Amino acid sequence: MENPERTDTSIKKSDYKILIVDDVVSNVLLLKILLSNEKFQVCTANCGEMCIEQVKTESPDLILLDVMMPGIDGFETASILKKDPEMSKIPIIFLTALNNPNDLVHGFQVGASDFLTKPFNKDELLVRVMHQIELVASKRLIEKQNAELIANKQVIEKQNDELKATIGNRDKMYSVIAHDLRSPMASIRMVLNLVVSAVSRETVGPELFELLDKANKESEDVHDLLDNLLKWTKSQTGRLTVVTQDLDLDDIIPGVVDIFEMIAMTKNIMLKYIGVGSIIVRADNDMLKTVVRNFMSNAVKFSPEGSSVEISVKRDGDFAKVSVRDHGVGIAPERLNSIFHKGETTYGTGGEEGSGLGLQLCADFARKNGGDVMVESTLGEGSTFSVLIPLKKD
Repeated sequence: MENPERTDTSIKKSDYKILIVDDVVSNVLLLKILLSNEKFQVCTANCGEMCIEQVKTESPDLILLDVMMPGIDGFETASILKKDPEMSKIPIIFLTALNNPNDLVHGFQVGASDFLTKPFNKDELLVRVMHQIELVASKRLIEKQNAELIANKQVIEKQNDELKATIGNRDKMYSVIAHDLRSPMASIRMVLNLVVSAVSRETVGPELFELLDKANKESEDVHDLLDNLLKWTKSQTGRLTVVTQDLDLDDIIPGVVDIFEMIAMTKNIMLKYIGVGSIIVRADNDMLKTVVRNFMSNAVKFSPEGSSVEISVKRDGDFAKVSVRDHGVGIAPERLNSIFHKGETTYGTGGEEGSGLGLQLCADFARKNGGDVMVESTLGEGSTFSVLIPLKKD
């Protein structure tokens, strides 16, 4: 026989209610005293009909049910209880003097959780009762944990929905800002380019010329930022389609270099294109130009006056490699691993401000085209940014 002292002491017995059902008053009183001394809540019934009513009103956690009773017996009472969804989960221990195997089988068929033979032993009774209470406690704990998991899941789903809405609104705002500002900014940029190219320090005076030159450079930066922002938003929201085609880099790259001739001249920077003839790649034309344009913009921005920027194109295995090398400030070693995915404000040699978005966009566009980006740099000596583009397959 098991020792009742072995039961789980973490269970607070006073939280659990036991219904005693027996038509013999002395049995009811004995059981009530034993269980009350154990600190259980106790309620009683003297017949099957009263048992059903007590279950409905008292909601016990365990039923000790006598089998032989006038009216409906214990088996029939159990059968009625188990047919009701609200009462069917309550465990039942039958109290019986019957020891026929067929009676035991029938008892389990109608929903018994255990049997206790009369006359019962006190210690055995407490062990069997406590075993069922432990099962009830475990079930409650599981149900509580499941409820908490469901509640947490609902909270997480709500937070995810709110986050998606926030991101959607943010992307929409970025897109609207970039789209609505890009066109007028392009016009301002073009006018300032024309003004700066048409005047000189001598014709308008040094102070006004410096202001015009500064405004021209800032208009270039703002236009590039808006262009990158618009493309980044479209890319992140899936509204930017990759349209690959066969492109000759010897036709594409020199045109991008020419765009920066005037900007480079203002800093007395020489642009040098080093090509090896026709190299055909498979890529999205606009995305490829955007990557090289960002590399060029950064190279001019971070190069000192009187230096040079070299743009080279060569084959590298199954890829073409376009590299832009400057002789500027260089990049600290600890920043190299994160430079393509960690947006941060940087400043060029002429005070030009950069958001870091352009390099993130370069990495995104290169990978969308089946290529990649890389950087080599020595602090104080300069940097080389490269993009790999898949060669056209024969």
